[in-house]
Formats: sequence, C-alpha cells, structure tokens
Amino acid sequence: MKKLVVSDINACMVCLTCENACALAFYKNENIFEQALTSMRVGAKDGNVKIFTCVQCGKCAKTCEDGAITQNTAGVYMINKAKCKNCGKCVEACPFKVMVQAKNAPAPSKCIACGICVKACPQNVLAIKTDEAA
Repeated sequence: MKKLVVSDINACMVCLTCENACALAFYKNENIFEQALTSMRVGAKDGNVKIFTCVQCGKCAKTCEDGAITQNTAGVYMINKAKCKNCGKCVEACPFKVMVQAKNAPAPSKCIACGICVKACPQNVLAIKTDEAA
C-alpha cells in the first residue's frame, strides 16, 4: 500500500509549504491560508504540531453509493470523477477530514500519494511509504 506518512514531526516548522504545494497542484490556488483546498492538514496548538494525512483506510469508498471511489493496485483510493455525483458523503466520512470538496469542482478530491507535498517540504517532514501488504 502506498500512502503519505509523517516521517519527522519534530522537524515541522508549520510553514505550510506542503499544503500550498498540494493546493497549487490540484486547484491552481496559491493561497496558503486556504486549507480547505489541501488533501492534508498541518496545524499547531499549544506548541504541539499535528499533521493529518490520508491513511488510505477506504471509509470514503465504503460510503460512496455510486462506486466512484475504488482502490488501485498500489492501494491508493482514487475518485472517478465521471461516476461521482458530488454528494459529499465521502467527505463527511473521512475520519481525518482530509478530503476536499471545492466549489465548482466536478468531484471531491483526496490524497493520491503523489509526493508533491513531500518534495515541497523544506524539512523532510513527509514521505511516501510503500508497504507490500495491501
């Protein structure tokens, strides 16, 4: 299974470069304050950094009544925009709230473990992990 993981949370400076890269890649939006457009979340409260990523659990797929979300051979859940009715049930089902339902988009989006955020991070906080067991 291929997924985005946090490799060194202590190195995170909460610069949001990873979030900005994600939003820019998928929505051509360069507003780092637009967290609603990122398929991962970084935040800090009381000096503690939290990073929420998609763990490829499949709850979104189980919720989709139209069968628009399926798991590929790498273990990544993908959204078929042609089948999606944009009802938002998958977004509501996501336990980590990292699915994106942008205005005027044909379907929600989610992390596909592409690695854009990993490459953007100046502190090597994130990584793409591939497990053989899917």
